[in-house]
Order: sequence, then C-alpha cells, then structure tokens
Amino acid sequence: MNIPGCHFRPKLWTLLVSTVFVIVFIQLGNWQLSRADEKDARQQQLDQLAKQPIIKLPVSAIKLEDFLYREVEVTGEYLPEKTIYLDNRTHQGVAGYHILTPIRIANSSMHVLINRGWIGTGLDRKSLPSIPKIDGEVRVTGIVVQPTQRTLELSDQIINGAVWSTLYLDRYQEIMGLSLQPILIQQLDNVDDGLIRQWIRLDTGSSKSLGYAFQWYSFAVLTVIIFLVLNVKRNGSEDTEGS
Repeated sequence: MNIPGCHFRPKLWTLLVSTVFVIVFIQLGNWQLSRADEKDARQQQLDQLAKQPIIKLPVSAIKLEDFLYREVEVTGEYLPEKTIYLDNRTHQGVAGYHILTPIRIANSSMHVLINRGWIGTGLDRKSLPSIPKIDGEVRVTGIVVQPTQRTLELSDQIINGAVWSTLYLDRYQEIMGLSLQPILIQQLDNVDDGLIRQWIRLDTGSSKSLGYAFQWYSFAVLTVIIFLVLNVKRNGSEDTEGS
C-alpha cells in the first residue's frame, strides 16, 4: 500500500484479529438480513390471513397454530366472576389494565378467554375500575393471539386477587377450573362498555432486523478504518518514536 509520505506495515496478529472481526460482523449482518427476509414472508402471511373470512370457533379442542392471527367468531355467555385485570398495560402513556373474561362456548363445556380491551387504573390503584356486566348470550369477534401475556415482573407474586401481572393460560385454567381453548381472542366488536380496543397492528418486525444488519455492517467498516488508522504511519515516525 503506497501513500505519499506514509508506509503501511501491519503486524501479522493485528491483520488476523481484524480479519476475524470483519468476517464475524459481516456474517452477523447477513444473518440479520436473512431474518428480515423471513419476517417479510411472515408479514405477507399475516396480511393474507387478515383478508380471509371470519371463521366460527369450534366447540372441540383446537391447536393454536391452526388459528393464530385468524379472525374468529364465538357465541356463548361471559363468566364475569372469572374476570382478571392484566396489569401494567398502557394506552397513550396512561397506566391501566387489559380486562380478560372467559366465555362458555354455546352448546359446549369448552371456554375461551377474551381480551375485552383496556381501561385506566384510575387515581386509586387499591380500587379496581368497575366493568359493565354483560348477561345472556353474546357473539364476539376478534383476532386470535398468543395466550401468554407478559410484562415486567417486579416480584415473584404475579397474582394479587383479580389483578395479574402475567397471564399463563395453563395456570389460569387450573385456578379457575375451566376447560379452555389454547388461545386468547382480542375482541374487535364495537361494544359500549367503556373499554378501549385499539390493538397494535401485528408486525413481524423486519425493519428492526434491517437496522441490526446495518449496525453489524457498520462495525465491519469501522474495524477496517481503525485497522488502517493504527497501521498507516508517516515516514520517519518509527525513528522518532524510538529516539
């Protein structure tokens, strides 16, 4: 490498170490790009599922993967005494709860858990906000999502009466003594019950993977720049340093 007034004589170990780092960073960037492609394909699948007609939820046991992200309809009766308040849910920066109530599916002993929407905690967290009681048979439409709902757990106690900080469906089913479908339905119906149902659009997050890929490629470029800066020296600089 010829630069006027400079010389480039890197040590072998610096060349090897820099090469290894550049290769690793590039491989990580390529992996993130492949992840982005996978997520784009998944997003296309989700968009396709959203266009499909609503399906009636069966009364027999189902598999989560067969219904995930599908829009479904269920008919039955709410069990308000089994309602839980899923804590640490925010809406437009305001703290609140997601209200989860099971429905006994019509003509069946099977139940399904409905996320009915968000409500604020109010000024006093010791007093839970009241939820309108819905009697009789209802018909609910919504999107099937993963039943496990987690937030930051500040202690090992995830259940405090009707307030839960994390939803584990198996644990809920055991405590409530219900036979549940292995899904959670985010309700879409426009019901005048004071609950807010502005669900976040499903997104597989390919843009995040692209951002990570750019970051890894940037590290590779930065490694090359640092290697060059540390190993390109002005002529006579070694004599000066040794004198």
